Amino acid sequence: MSPLPPFPSQDQARDELIGIISALSYLTGPEIKLASGKTSTIYFNMKPTMMDARGAFLIGLLILDRIEPLQVSMVGGLEMGAVPLASAVAAVSAAKGAPVSAFFVRKQAKDHGTKSLIEGLAKDETLAGRRVVILEDVTTTGGSALKAAETVRADGGEVAAVITVLDRQEGADATFAKAGVPFQSLLTKADIVSGS
Repeated sequence: MSPLPPFPSQDQARDELIGIISALSYLTGPEIKLASGKTSTIYFNMKPTMMDARGAFLIGLLILDRIEPLQVSMVGGLEMGAVPLASAVAAVSAAKGAPVSAFFVRKQAKDHGTKSLIEGLAKDETLAGRRVVILEDVTTTGGSALKAAETVRADGGEVAAVITVLDRQEGADATFAKAGVPFQSLLTKADIVSGS
């Protein structure tokens, strides 16, 4: 097995990620309804970027850099957007020798099996006493990530921060400030729109 190539610097990773998002996930056109209920002629479908091998790697690397000083043991968020993000962070963290595990929060509990709202935990394991970071792909008002944060807190976990790949700059910072949750974004809408 060949050794891992050198990891790019944070600036290199950020610049490359902007290029991937611009090429794969940035759409303009007619009004589109967003998850927040708002409409916009600018839309970010982050799934192609998150599922792209290099995009997933860069996102995992950049998020890992942000969570390092927060001393958290897990990352996760609301299905579906946070699932590939949390998986990418877990994989990259293992490659860097500092493993951070992943979980996700269901929008509603299954009516079969364990009926859990939080998935990815071992049998009889909870988030009680754990510091975690909530992840999101695109944040508009922050409602989805806040729902995940509330579920984590209800399970006894401590939310160290919410980190989004892209902040649409439409009020999420105020939402999280009001809820007492630190909020960070890897990129903002302006990083993509101004560069296109």
